[in-house]
Amino acid sequence: MSTPVSTQAATAVLPERRGLISARMLTAVVILALALSWNFLPDFTIVLLCYIGLYSMVALGLVMLTGVGGMTSFGQAAFVGVGAYATAWVCTSPMAVNALGGLFGAQALPWLGLVLGFVITFVVAWVLGSVTVKLQGHYLPLCTIAWGLSLYYLFGNMEFLGGQTGLTGIPAIRIAGLDLSSSRTMGVVIWGVMLLAMWLLYNLLDSREGRAIRSLKGGQVMAESMGVNTARYRVKLFVLAALLATLSGWLYAHMQRFVSPAPFNLNIGIEYLFMAVVGGAGHLWGAVLGASIITLLKEKLQDILPALLGSNGNFEVIVFGLLMVLVLQRFAEGLWPTFQRLTAGLVRPPEKKLQGAPQPLDQRSLPAVGTVLLKAEHVIKRFGGLVANNDVSMQLKAGEVHALIGPNGAGKSTFFNMISGVDSPTEGQVQLMGEVMGDAPSRRFAALGLGRTFQHVRLLGQRSVLENVALGAHQRAHKGWMASMLRLDRGEEAALLAEARRQIERCGLGPYADVPAASLALGQQRIVEIARALASQPAALLLDEPAAGLRHLEKQALGNLLRQLRAEGLGILVVEHDMEFVMNLADRITVLEFGTVIAEGTPAQIQSNQRVLDAYLGGGDDEEAAA
Repeated sequence: MSTPVSTQAATAVLPERRGLISARMLTAVVILALALSWNFLPDFTIVLLCYIGLYSMVALGLVMLTGVGGMTSFGQAAFVGVGAYATAWVCTSPMAVNALGGLFGAQALPWLGLVLGFVITFVVAWVLGSVTVKLQGHYLPLCTIAWGLSLYYLFGNMEFLGGQTGLTGIPAIRIAGLDLSSSRTMGVVIWGVMLLAMWLLYNLLDSREGRAIRSLKGGQVMAESMGVNTARYRVKLFVLAALLATLSGWLYAHMQRFVSPAPFNLNIGIEYLFMAVVGGAGHLWGAVLGASIITLLKEKLQDILPALLGSNGNFEVIVFGLLMVLVLQRFAEGLWPTFQRLTAGLVRPPEKKLQGAPQPLDQRSLPAVGTVLLKAEHVIKRFGGLVANNDVSMQLKAGEVHALIGPNGAGKSTFFNMISGVDSPTEGQVQLMGEVMGDAPSRRFAALGLGRTFQHVRLLGQRSVLENVALGAHQRAHKGWMASMLRLDRGEEAALLAEARRQIERCGLGPYADVPAASLALGQQRIVEIARALASQPAALLLDEPAAGLRHLEKQALGNLLRQLRAEGLGILVVEHDMEFVMNLADRITVLEFGTVIAEGTPAQIQSNQRVLDAYLGGGDDEEAAA
């Protein structure tokens, strides 16, 4: 169907940029200014900056988990506690100190504590995540509250962890003989680690894996249909956020040199979530902004309110809560997007450039014309006592356009979902490429060569058309999270974006490749979905009302595209209400009424079928009018 990806150097550049200074340059200037002024800042300011850096790490994990992945967690403070208590125990327990210190040396104990914290967190987060992220709606955050409280009380009730008293005498970290016992030296490490984590997360989001993560928030059905294993990605994202919290807890323990359960309770977990949301839950720098604002605000309120209202009463908590409500009401998307809009004339976003030889993507050999691609045999779908599809059988062959029509409520959407893996039939079977699918998920259908669009458009609205279409080619590449974080996927990413741009231009949306998908008209968004499906290099293409919202000339262009795809050997199944579009395009038509097939044949045969005319095309009404 598609030509091989070019082996020439590929460069994908976003359109014209505004602003006097690039975002990368501004970031470098701010970091340089902070570094140059570090030794001149007061000790109290340094301590505050250390806490902002520690909180930012946790908030970064929540940005990924909540803002990008769409999963809310109130329990991240518990994972901070895991990191703090793991290193505290390794460094202070006589048993651990004697065994590990004698084997590796005393200076290695903090690093062994970090390894232990990561191991415990990975296991606990993977187990909890496997259960937690399956929940939907309000059950997910309630579950995070439950296990967050459980871990908090566990810290306070285990005698070998010091109980409510905690553990003291934690040694400072030493790196290459440098003692990090002071807040000023420890702060450099904290901010260095935080900025490194941000760079790695930025790289992850700017990749094939990042697009898959963003698709989780768009809905499981869409992501699975693009070949994304949503359950696995949700658990991995949950573990990633937990590991970032553990890293923060490890640094906190060696900065404070003392740990107790108090800093890891549910209230602190709620504050971490506030930091991510107030700063801008979908933006990495929003985590730093939110952590800075909330840390400084709490500090100032503790100074100002007692002077105004007296020392009795915990008024700062009340005022803090009211201010959070005001901020969230006024800035629903967080403060970072507002900051970006205000500085749009001064700061230009970073250019997206991919230079280098694209690596070849997986290629699919299309079956010979006339080969049966998709077969439904005696499919029945029941919802309780309701029979949505009753003994439906049909075939889709390579090199043909097959239309599925019927009045509203005929069962077209239910049947469409069954033959694409969204639902499983109650009885009967669906075969794709000769394989009986059974209860296989829709990502398995995608892997075998099925691409589809949706009746109600499902796109990542704030992402560009290019990124949306590149998501369709997810299963044609294989680089994982670590390769993406370390930017070892650039050749593969260049190939994915080149393929996406090719499909966009093929579908006539070339000028819109780099604009947000949500800014397009509904008809254009449907074409974006078709381009996304084509990026997967499918053998069978399922289109759910592709002409809805298109104007006359756009329908003609779509018809020409589908005819070209048919000539290339694709099998295309179309669900459509526009009868003129269907009759001029389809090779065969299947008609459903009340979930049952009432006719199948060529367009000429369907137009002359009296039962179809009576049920759908209005022939019965015409005869009554003539009589």
